[in-house]
Amino acid sequence: QVQLAEAGGELVQAGGSLRLSCTASGGTLSSYAMGWFRQAPGKEREFVAVIHWSGTVTYYLDAVKGRFTISRDNAKNTVYLQMNSLKPEDTAVYYCAAARNLLSIRASEYDYWGKGTQVTVSS
Repeated sequence: QVQLAEAGGELVQAGGSLRLSCTASGGTLSSYAMGWFRQAPGKEREFVAVIHWSGTVTYYLDAVKGRFTISRDNAKNTVYLQMNSLKPEDTAVYYCAAARNLLSIRASEYDYWGKGTQVTVSS
């Protein structure tokens, strides 16, 4: 059973940067596509970014393109989300998730989820 743990969320001012990490235990992530999702208060969980197991293909929510970068280090069993030029509307709980052999933007197609890390962007 793969377990995922996010870290790196905190309070930051608008225009600032954060790097989130997601580390797996109980299994290897090397055969999984990894996604980041977020959920703001009162809103549904939304897709943010996904990366192929090889690291060669990525896809982003339009609202974060050019500001966020997803990457992975399979040797460290870790996925990252570098977030630059943060905006108040980026405030949410950020979740990482693993999908076996699938590159998807749909939360329902992910097999494992972390518990999330809070990102708060002040204006």
